[in-house]
Amino acid sequence: EHMVESGGGFVQAGGSLRLSCAGSAGTFSIYDIAWFRQAPGKEREFVSGINWGGARTYYADSVKGRFTISRDNAENRVYLQMNSLKPEDTAVYYCAAKNEIVDFTRTSEYDYWGQGTQVTVSS
Repeated sequence: EHMVESGGGFVQAGGSLRLSCAGSAGTFSIYDIAWFRQAPGKEREFVSGINWGGARTYYADSVKGRFTISRDNAENRVYLQMNSLKPEDTAVYYCAAKNEIVDFTRTSEYDYWGQGTQVTVSS
């Protein structure tokens, strides 16, 4: 599965961005998808996840109420709407995929990763 993130950029604190993760046509809809992020000098951390059908979503405590994950399987895309951004949200954001994930928060669960998109939030 080839995955490509887009939508990152530079934004002031309190602003919004929408990230997009595009996958391969015909297979993307069977995968559970998650967003992770990695700041300089820190480990990659779970941000949000969504199951293959979109019925179940998961969020890290640090982004609950501010970020919303969604997917459009007809368009082979998963989105991460990020509102009320904070400087601590600055990181490279990655999407990841696997069929039938047991624990969405574990990086070792995932078979496929995108190349990442940079999000920078200024104070």
